[in-house]
Amino acid sequence: MLHASSRLRGALTLLLTTAALPAAAAHLELQGGRSYMDNHGANAAFVEATFAPHAIGASGKLDWSPDVSVGWIDSRDVRRYRNAEFDTSQSVALLAAGARFHYGAPDAWYRPLFFSFQVAATNHTTQALSSHYQFVSTLGWQAEHLSFQLRHVSNGGLNGPNRGETMALVGVGFDL
Repeated sequence: MLHASSRLRGALTLLLTTAALPAAAAHLELQGGRSYMDNHGANAAFVEATFAPHAIGASGKLDWSPDVSVGWIDSRDVRRYRNAEFDTSQSVALLAAGARFHYGAPDAWYRPLFFSFQVAATNHTTQALSSHYQFVSTLGWQAEHLSFQLRHVSNGGLNGPNRGETMALVGVGFDL
């Protein structure tokens, strides 16, 4: 079981690391959509910041950007999980950090497509997110002020039922 002081230390470390990144090169997005565990839906919202890209390799066609997000997934009332060890009665907040990857020349038609991978910590366990640590993978398209994303959050089978959350998100963003 993760203690509150450990979660607080982790959150402060992530916050300080994020604050050290150059704010002038940040893209901030507000995202919302619907998340599903099996066929049970719930609302989801995220605030995500992506920072300046860094080239991978000599060709410079592949790059990565630091990527941090804070999210919220609403609870569900699913009768068969009431009073279970991992129920669905609580909303979940998560804090995630990782990298976003783009491929191609800056003017390539496919350049707005991206894949990101993050590691997250959650405040509650549920039937879908059954541990306090999760993996977040996202496939999306980002224009200057609009994005569409398919995101999956799961603990990768580390603990409990591992149903995961799969969501479709629409984002509105701006450069800082």
